[in-house]
Amino acid sequence: MSRVFTGPDGQDRCFWCEGWAPYISYHDDEWGYPVSDDIRLFEKLCLEGFQAGLSWRTILAKRENFRAAFDGFDFNTVARYTEAEVLRLLGDAGIVRHRGKIEAVINNAARAQDVVAREGSLAKWIWSFAPDHSEHAPGDVPPKTPASEALSKALRKDGWKFVGPTTVYAFMQAMGMVNDHMPGCGHHARAEAARAVFIRP
Repeated sequence: MSRVFTGPDGQDRCFWCEGWAPYISYHDDEWGYPVSDDIRLFEKLCLEGFQAGLSWRTILAKRENFRAAFDGFDFNTVARYTEAEVLRLLGDAGIVRHRGKIEAVINNAARAQDVVAREGSLAKWIWSFAPDHSEHAPGDVPPKTPASEALSKALRKDGWKFVGPTTVYAFMQAMGMVNDHMPGCGHHARAEAARAVFIRP
């Protein structure tokens, strides 16, 4: 199977975003580009947790609903959610109605607050786990890496939930900590250029 496809605009892209316009936009504008905003990082990690057992397409299609339901993933607000909010979310057909995952987001919001109190920012702490070099051959993308295992272990030690090493590696890809655009993808070099000038928190 080819690892890239050529879109109607003549641009080569990673194979996984073929066939759905929102996927292409996500691939072109977000995936693999570095993020340093605490709220955006929290959102990405929560959505990767919701993806567990599902497809990313399902989550991406519901992302705006998730944002509305979880107050924009402002973890200072979400950390104050009570059982009333859990019941509200369980009744929201626009999101994934899984009690364990919903409660994990609320729990993780409080853990994010702990990280900010201890480290100064969520971004600063998360980016401290960035590997110094690629941990796999170009185009040979593993489900997890030593760096994702280390970050997953640290998150779980701090009490975070739904943050296994595979989920965490998907998060690392999405937030641009690693560049897993295929070598033949037109965005591989663009993402790498963005990473080169990115100043870590």
